[in-house]
Amino acid sequence: MRYFLGIDVGSSKTHALIVDEEGRCLGFGKAGPGNHQGVGYEGTTRAILDSFHEAVRTARIDPQQIAGGGFGIAGYDWLSELGEHTTCIRATGITCPIEVVNDGVNGLMAGTTHGWGVNVTAGSGVNARGRDRQGREGRIVGNGPDFGEYGGGIEIVGKALQEVNYAWIKRNPPTALTGILLEATGAKSEIDLMEGLSNGYYDLYPAIAIKVFEAAEAGDAAARRVIRFSGEELGHLAVAIIHQLNFENEEVEVVQSGSVFDGGAPISDPMRDVILAAAPGAKIIRLDAPPVVGSLLLGMVAGGFDGYPLRKKIIASTNGWLQQE
Repeated sequence: MRYFLGIDVGSSKTHALIVDEEGRCLGFGKAGPGNHQGVGYEGTTRAILDSFHEAVRTARIDPQQIAGGGFGIAGYDWLSELGEHTTCIRATGITCPIEVVNDGVNGLMAGTTHGWGVNVTAGSGVNARGRDRQGREGRIVGNGPDFGEYGGGIEIVGKALQEVNYAWIKRNPPTALTGILLEATGAKSEIDLMEGLSNGYYDLYPAIAIKVFEAAEAGDAAARRVIRFSGEELGHLAVAIIHQLNFENEEVEVVQSGSVFDGGAPISDPMRDVILAAAPGAKIIRLDAPPVVGSLLLGMVAGGFDGYPLRKKIIASTNGWLQQE
């Protein structure tokens, strides 16, 4: 019996999954954040080891029985960083073939039918990755507004701040977003908010985006503009990868992964409209699998095993495991 490993190393949490060649989830492990940009490579190693050891313990296997490992790692953005990340991974002691990718590939592998297409992740921040049938990859930078990439929670909150400023300087009418940001930061007034954000003693954070969605649903015009803008921008990120990989005339699967898409139609509909204008045959899919399944499927490929015929079984088995916890 062969065993395969997948580890999803995220900016807020890390998950490790072990399955056998029949697609049965045998072990699962959890750890804290592992993005080296936030915790350093020492923290990356710690997150991988903690989640790995728990998964191996619950699977009751010897690590040397693992035939292939896949690692989707937040913060692994450039090939020049591969050596450091490989060192972190090899601290586990595994000697099997491995594949290391940016964590944006996880949703693509877990959510698409055959492992090719586009994934757009919108959580705290935003990322987008793609692969074609030959394994050629498409990508964005993944570092947010400095590169003109919008749609994650922190970018939604940033756009909300612009609307609050426009209302304060009388460029636009008043908005409910003002009260939301005042409450979130503890600022006493608009001018106190602007001064505090300018001088660094107030901070905005991605979870405020939930309140922006609520204001949009309640009919606030500024909040609705923010959500529509964000949805369209997420669509443009997908279209960029569609162009990179020549998917315009394909029935390409575009996966939506990340908590921002819990906002539903107000953000998904404008995203869909932008995508379909560029690729009329595109199919928009909301990820319904744990992203670590994508890492696991990569590990199967690395180990010379095609796991895609077992994808649904792996997802069901993993979800069943998680529901028991």
